[in-house]
This record gives sequence, C-alpha cells and structure tokens, in this order.
Amino acid sequence: MRSAEIIAVGSELLTPEKTDTNSLWLTEKLGEIGISVMLKTIVGDDEPRLKEAIQDALKRSDVVITTGGLGPTEDDITRQVTAKALGRELVHRPELEEELRERFRRFGREMPEINVRQAYVIEGAEPLANPNGSAPGLFVEDAGRTLVVLPGPPRELKPMFETHVRPRLERLGDGMIVRRRVLMVAGLGESAVDEKIAPIYQKYENVRTALLFTKTEVQVHFYARAEDVESAEEVLNELVERSVAELGDAVFSTDGEAMEEVVGRMLRERNETLALAESCTGGLIGRRVTEVAGSSDYFLEGAITYSNAAKTRVLGVPAETIEAHGAVSAETAEAMAAGMRERSGADHAVSVTGIAGPGGGTEEKPVGTVFIGIANAGGVRSVRIVLPGDRYIIRWRASQAALDVLRRSLLRADRASGGRDYSLT
Repeated sequence: MRSAEIIAVGSELLTPEKTDTNSLWLTEKLGEIGISVMLKTIVGDDEPRLKEAIQDALKRSDVVITTGGLGPTEDDITRQVTAKALGRELVHRPELEEELRERFRRFGREMPEINVRQAYVIEGAEPLANPNGSAPGLFVEDAGRTLVVLPGPPRELKPMFETHVRPRLERLGDGMIVRRRVLMVAGLGESAVDEKIAPIYQKYENVRTALLFTKTEVQVHFYARAEDVESAEEVLNELVERSVAELGDAVFSTDGEAMEEVVGRMLRERNETLALAESCTGGLIGRRVTEVAGSSDYFLEGAITYSNAAKTRVLGVPAETIEAHGAVSAETAEAMAAGMRERSGADHAVSVTGIAGPGGGTEEKPVGTVFIGIANAGGVRSVRIVLPGDRYIIRWRASQAALDVLRRSLLRADRASGGRDYSLT
C-alpha cells in the first residue's frame, strides 16, 4: 500500500484557536484510493523547519501533500520553500497572472501587485486551477515521489483535490480501496462496547477497527480494504449488522449521524413535535437541535429555567416540589417536562436538571448527577444518571443523554415494548 504524509503549514495552526481539519478529510479521501497516511505534521511559518519537513517527507513517503501558505502575503512561504526543498526555481507564468488580474476585475477591483507572486510556479510543476480562490495548487513529480501543494481554505482545497488530484493519485494505488463505516453508540462506555463487538470484528482480516470515546458518544470506525467498492461494502454491511445486533438500541447511527440529526429525523417521520426545558445544560440541547437544517418542522420552543423561581414561574413547577425534593430531583424533572408540554402543546417535552459542578454536589447527589424528564401521550417519567467529567463534559453528556432518552422513548413507542436501562459507565 502506498504511503503518504500531510504537512499543514501555518503558525496559526499551532495556536489553541485553530484546528487542522484538512488533514482529517485528506486522510479519509486518500484511504479510499488505497493510499495510507502514515504521518501528519504541522509547521509554522518558518522557512528552515518547513524546508526540512518537506525534504524528510519526500525521503520516506510516496505522496507528500502540503496545505496552506499559498497566499500573497509575506508569511505565505510554502511555494518558495517547496521550490528550495526540491532544488528548483520558481518560474513566472504570465497566463496565471492574467487569470488572477481578470479574477479581481470580475469583482470590480484591480489586483494588488503583491498577488503577482501567486503566478509563480515551481519549475516542472503542473498548476492546479482554483476557481474558488486566487492561489493555484501545484502537482510535482520528483524522483519517483509525488508532491502536491494545496491551498489552506477547505472550500478551495476540497474541490481542487477531488477535481485535479484524486484522479492522478488513483493511478498510484495498489489496486485496493478502503471504505469506512462509523457506528455511533450512546449509553455505553468504550470498554463495554469493545467487549461486546471485539469477538466480531477480530474475525475479519481486511478490516481495521478504531474506537473513539468523544464528549458525547463512543464511535466505532470500521475500515474495510478490498479490491473493489462492492466487496468492501459487502464486508462492512455484514460487520455492521452483526455489531448492531450485539449492541442493540445503544447504536443510534450506522453512518456517523449526530444524535440531534437522528432524533430530528424520527420526529419528522412521525409528524411529531418537541419542546425543551433546560436547567444545567443552559440551552445546549436547544442549540444542538436547531443546528439541524429543517428543525423548525418539529421543534417548537425551549426554556432555560436556571433558577428555582424560573422553574415555578415559567414551567409551573410547584414551589413545594422543589422545597421537598430539591431542584435536582426526579420530581422536579418530571414537573418541568409536564409543565413545558402543557404550555407548548408539543407531542414530546424533555427536561434536564442537574449538578454540573465543580461545586454543589453532596454525598447523596454528587457532581454529575442529572435527572432527565420526558412527558408525552404515554405519561411522564424520569431517568437519573451520574455523569463523569468536568463541567464542560457533564453538560455535553447531559445534552446527549437527554436526546437519547427521547430517541429510546420513540423506539419504545414504535415497538410498544419495554425500554432499556440507560448508563454511561
């Protein structure tokens, strides 16, 4: 199998504010055509280090892809440093300069002279058209190695790769392709998931499996390697079917869909509506629900009732219920859900109240204690869970658990059967 390296260029990628997402996307796309990414590197705008990184990568990998650093400013050094790493010159291409000037004219502007540097191409390289930006990419063959220089913005990089790079790289593969499937699992920990499905996936020789425990779920990534797409998909279909049979309702998606997308689809299919009453999650569930396009088809409203007074005033939770059982209790969660459903007229109302920490916990109700209430035509009930993590993680996991409680409720309604216990440990 051919090997590849990705070098992401830019000092901003070495700060906490920016993340290199291009490498993740490129890794998946290269894997699909039988090229395995063996190393990823982030290099700041530093000429000696970037030159060394490119030269080292070309010594050990069949394909090297750089991303970023093709702009017109002084800190955009990828083009000239790559030329030096290859021992080649930069050559001015008048036709590229004219294309750049025409691009600016279409927007009613004259091109700044600084942009002329984007019309320089590494000697012997093939320019790659960039209809979505001003920086052309480059495709270079050197001593049996392939070097691809791509712009950094994803809206420029992705179409350039698919249109100009992928077809060329497909010819370098070993004839094998890789396809991926992602199972999304809620309510089980990583070790519990692996214990259940390891005896299944270990029997497949040409399948690689990776388990990831994120802030909201366990993801099971299956990578099947085969001579053609049909064979790979056949293996994946069988493996997914067997894994789902073992994990049951804990699997909420077999193609990487987020929980809010799954729940939204289920509500839309039933022509049913949802309302939310949030306390410790502070509107996070509503945010997730409304990030899904078309959520207005089923989401009616939400209330963030953080204080006890708000729970009583907005949702009608009796003050004596809070006094007797506490704001974080099954009784309060159920009253919140019932009050929201009555006031909104929604088919389903979900509530969340809990202790996200770091303070506020007791021996009876430690930090991470969360009660989720749900009210619908079948009545009102609640679930108590204790979530591990810090305040940020607890809030995210509480939002996931609340959506999952709704999902399982909809599944029970479909099957008219008893539910399963919910646990994240």
